[in-house]
Amino acid sequence: MNDFSGKKIAVVDDTDSILMLFTALLEVHQAQTSTFNSGREFLKQVEEISPDLILLDIQMPDMDGYRVLEGLKQLPTTAGIPIVALTAHAMSGDKERILEKGFSGYIAKPVDTRAFPDQIASFLAR
Repeated sequence: MNDFSGKKIAVVDDTDSILMLFTALLEVHQAQTSTFNSGREFLKQVEEISPDLILLDIQMPDMDGYRVLEGLKQLPTTAGIPIVALTAHAMSGDKERILEKGFSGYIAKPVDTRAFPDQIASFLAR
């Protein structure tokens, strides 16, 4: 079983049920989670929480994930943090476009809860 003890993971998604699911999946593996349902709010607080990994929804109403990613890449304290796109866009070519924009990885929604811990472990190992 994966153990994420001491790892801080931020989850940014505008859907409360997604935030609750990811929090439960991460905390069962001992991760410390911070959740945000707004990209703008997350950018205001990201330096304070200093996450080891960021899971970022692409489609949010206030600020999409691409704009949040741009903001994160401009901050010296977050430029090296792995940022994983969370998206329901699982069409051919979507993953490639997301990676080209600068995301470290991609997790399709709905998430495969059995594979999720191993996916997170691989991103934390980078």
